[in-house]
Amino acid sequence: MADSLSSIDIGHRPKTQNIMRILFIGDIVGSPGREAIKGLLPAIKNELGISFVIANAENVAGGSGITPKIARDLFDLDIDVLTSGDHIWKKREIFEIINQEERILRPVNFPVGAPGRGAQVYTAPGKNKVGVISVQGRVFMEALECPFKTCRLAAEELAKETKVIIVDIHAEATSEKIALGWYLDGKVSAVLGTHTHVQTADEKVLPSGTAYITDVGMSGPQDSVIGRRIEDVLERFLTSVPARFAVAEGNIQLHGVVLDIDEQTGKASSIVRIQRKLQSKT
Repeated sequence: MADSLSSIDIGHRPKTQNIMRILFIGDIVGSPGREAIKGLLPAIKNELGISFVIANAENVAGGSGITPKIARDLFDLDIDVLTSGDHIWKKREIFEIINQEERILRPVNFPVGAPGRGAQVYTAPGKNKVGVISVQGRVFMEALECPFKTCRLAAEELAKETKVIIVDIHAEATSEKIALGWYLDGKVSAVLGTHTHVQTADEKVLPSGTAYITDVGMSGPQDSVIGRRIEDVLERFLTSVPARFAVAEGNIQLHGVVLDIDEQTGKASSIVRIQRKLQSKT
């Protein structure tokens, strides 16, 4: 079995009938994060019997934003959907494709008229349908439309086509993420936090069947300050002088969660954290 920091060995827990196993990958940061996907995702999918892959990709291009080429590369690596957050517009090239490429989601609570889409239903292998919603929090972040009401309306619309619905809540405040989990419990299959890049240990299935975690974690260099070079960030803290934060390189890992979801009811039966380390070539 591949090197794993998972709290539970799900590799030896086979899927049962009518269960869809979905992998959600935490924020992919820069080229190290892309290396983690390329080097680790194929084995994870094969080992765990993954049916569908979602990843947060708002930091995938140089640590901030996404480009058409990088998006295509990630789709070629068998990622099915890319969610995002407050950095979705950082690379102007995104405007070239976001209206046409349904597999890239910007936060659903951007005002009417914003390019792209924030929620969509996709067809997984076996013709099973998966709804995905990308939503951004407001506490300590840009004031968008209400993430609670907007997300619930989007979930109700997706539920007309599928009961399997995954929500990426890209937010700073722990309280806001937890509150959204309770607000949507029983209405979606999972509420998964992103943005803060540190995997939390509070994964659970809420009483009405919604899987929840405050932060899925970061895919990229773990010997860093949330993906950036340690010395750059320390200089900023110590001097208060603005500085460019370069993407770090050491100890590359893929962080995520694996969800088992009943295709007929949309309820989650389990959520398991995973951490996989990319072995050095030297």
